[in-house]
Order: sequence, then structure tokens, then C-alpha cells
Amino acid sequence: MSPAAPAVSYLATVSVEVGKPIEVGQTAAGLRRIIPILGGKVDGPALRGTVLPAGADFQLLRTSTLTELEAKYAIETDKGERLYVNNFGLRSGSEEDIAALLRGEPVDPERIYFRCTPKIEAPDGGSWAWLTSRILIGTGVRLPNEVRLEIFTVD
Repeated sequence: MSPAAPAVSYLATVSVEVGKPIEVGQTAAGLRRIIPILGGKVDGPALRGTVLPAGADFQLLRTSTLTELEAKYAIETDKGERLYVNNFGLRSGSEEDIAALLRGEPVDPERIYFRCTPKIEAPDGGSWAWLTSRILIGTGVRLPNEVRLEIFTVD
């Protein structure tokens, strides 16, 4: 008998507005870039709010087809509670598609593998503190001025 895959529950869609990339340059690990986070919104069945205009996505382009992403930012829920997000992700695709994304051009999301594992820290005793003890996973889409994430909790 095969083990059952864990179930997931939809938490929210996070739409992050991003600014112009800051090119750090080629390092021994790969090309480093910093993408400023300008704001955004969070919309889910229970979790709703805004992405605060603070933070950034720290990118490492390991190869011409693979990018490691580490975004750090804050969300303010519609009830005023603030959540800290540290989201690690991988984005890969053909050389041509990744180059188009880097130029800020739209690419069909079906041609890009974009998955993430956000960690959320919430104030002790707050209504979202339970997220600290859950594994979250997500899928992403990179648009010219936005990153859209569909976030799920692993049950």
C-alpha cells in the first residue's frame, strides 16, 4: 500500500507589486538581484489584508534556466495584525522564457515552474499565530510588475 499524499487547504492569493530590479552583479554563486516590494494585497477565504511597502525579493540566478528566490516582507491583515513573511522559491524554465522574464516581458505561466515554501511569523497570541506551526506551499506567476502567489497550508 502506498502512503497517501498530504492534503492541502487554500489559504490566500498574495499579489505583490514589485519595483525595478537592482542588479548586484555576477558572483561566484550566480547573478544577484534585489527586487523591491512596493505593496500589494492578500485575498483569501479568511486571510485578507495588504502587503506593506517594505521588503524585497533577493534573487540568485544560478543558471540561465534556474532562479532561487527569497522574498522577505510584511502583511497587515484587514484586522490590523502584522505578519512577517520569509518565502523561499524556485523558478525555472527555458533559457528564452527566463530571459524574457528578466527583461520584464510576460511569459505564459504554463511554461514556468514556480513553487515556493513561505514561512509566516505572527504575534504570539494573535489570531494568525497558528501559521507559525504549519508548513505552507505555493505556486507563483511572475507578471511584468507583480508576483502572484497561491498559498496553501499542508494539512
